[in-house]
Amino acid sequence: MKIRLVCSAGMSTSMLVKKMEIAATEKEIEAEIDAIPESQLKNHLTDLDVVLIGPQVRYLENKIREFVEPKGIKVAVIDQMAYGLVQGDKVLEQAIKLKHS
Repeated sequence: MKIRLVCSAGMSTSMLVKKMEIAATEKEIEAEIDAIPESQLKNHLTDLDVVLIGPQVRYLENKIREFVEPKGIKVAVIDQMAYGLVQGDKVLEQAIKLKHS
């Protein structure tokens, strides 16, 4: 499973990525997870399953959906509580449910 987190600069989600990777390892889920700034997303869509948008840039959701969903990639805004508390396991679960929805 390939998951990309999107935020304004690509930095604020780096701790969350690490926690998600730990959760994936603990659950024995093969996942490739990274974070990038929204401005670079269009250049990094290859083989993606899920794009999760940081709550601080939720206003970009419709714009991102317009060019991501036609490629068969699922999109959602990260749960604000899980994001704020850096709950990688919960955000990973959100990505998994989204992929299978």
